[in-house]
Amino acid sequence: MSYPTKDRGRAGAKPGTTREQAERRERFQRAQRESLRPGGDTAILYGWHPVTAALANPRRTLRKLLATENAARKLADEGITAKVAPEIVRPDAIAARLPPDAVHQGLYAEADPLPSPAIEELAADGLVLVLDQVTDPHNVGAIFRSAAAFAATAIVTTARHSPEATGVLAKAASGALEHVALVTVQNLARALGDLKERGFLVVGLDAGGEQDFAALALRAPLALVLGAEGKGLRQLTKETCDHVARLDLPGAIQSLNVSNAAAVALYVARSRLKPA
Repeated sequence: MSYPTKDRGRAGAKPGTTREQAERRERFQRAQRESLRPGGDTAILYGWHPVTAALANPRRTLRKLLATENAARKLADEGITAKVAPEIVRPDAIAARLPPDAVHQGLYAEADPLPSPAIEELAADGLVLVLDQVTDPHNVGAIFRSAAAFAATAIVTTARHSPEATGVLAKAASGALEHVALVTVQNLARALGDLKERGFLVVGLDAGGEQDFAALALRAPLALVLGAEGKGLRQLTKETCDHVARLDLPGAIQSLNVSNAAAVALYVARSRLKPA
């Protein structure tokens, strides 16, 4: 005879909930989220900083705004005006549209994606980041946040093997999507070649780099290229860079999460960068 087993490991499962009941509830919630998900290329933004940054961005077109009473009151108290009238809802109405552990802080928006400029449109005196198949949205969002903090002008990534600028990525970016342009290209090696033709110094960051990045002579415009964790830079990407450098670390741990590596590299670059 078999007995129902209690599932204590599933997030949100109440004491005494059987595995079958927990799985049934998960399927229901997943189906509900799918039914509420907007179609097409709509960007989903949630959380205080992503949504309020979008509200302040004249280039961002919002389609829908949901807010709890508390969040709507806070918007009014801080003098933040919405481009579309907010629909006042209960917190669970927002939570139903998002992954189970999403922290929405009472704000949810659906918006048009921001335009993606071409390589040729980037300022020829700036600092850009190039991502070689970095696919984790939390990492890419954190990289956007660091890019905004260090005044990088753009992040270049491929249309494939990269997350969309929405949802989890936007939340991790904490509003940085509104300040740093996202350039999407079909072929990364060709895009690096285009940057070099425009005068960019292209430096790949890789644990196996022959040079110490902190000792490398840098100049503007500068493009820093980062690869996916584990795999690093692809061979063709390395071959296309002007230099492949490493971040020398004095401690016992000799590798960094890609978003942390981006932040360190941006700090070093900004502290030593000289105009072309």
